[in-house]
Amino acid sequence: MRVLEDGSHTAHRLGLTESVLAPHTPGPPQHRHAQHDEGFYVLSGTVRFTVGAQDHDAGAGTFVLVPAGAPHTFANISGQPAVMLSMFTPDLYVQYFRDLQDTIADGRPLTPDANLRTMSRYATRPAARPAL
Repeated sequence: MRVLEDGSHTAHRLGLTESVLAPHTPGPPQHRHAQHDEGFYVLSGTVRFTVGAQDHDAGAGTFVLVPAGAPHTFANISGQPAVMLSMFTPDLYVQYFRDLQDTIADGRPLTPDANLRTMSRYATRPAARPAL
């Protein structure tokens, strides 16, 4: 992932990242953002977005908008890489990705619990509790 705009040039109204999803990347657990909208623009490949219970396969040139509160996730289920832009308004969630990078750089494991703790700092929570 590459941060293209961290909010410092937009008075924190907008953050923008570019992500390359390797083939068969499962993506994050379905989650909800309480304080920001998230938009995705697929540059190449196909990304499967799941919003609620609905799956949508989005090819190059497709824009997907997920408003605050909507349960969602995404994945690359294909055998080819996919590239997408992610927009966050406001920019709150850009720091989440930096925190994950710091966790990995510090040699700490990126466990599901660690990921959920990091998400919670940015008004994000799982969409549903995992089955026991």
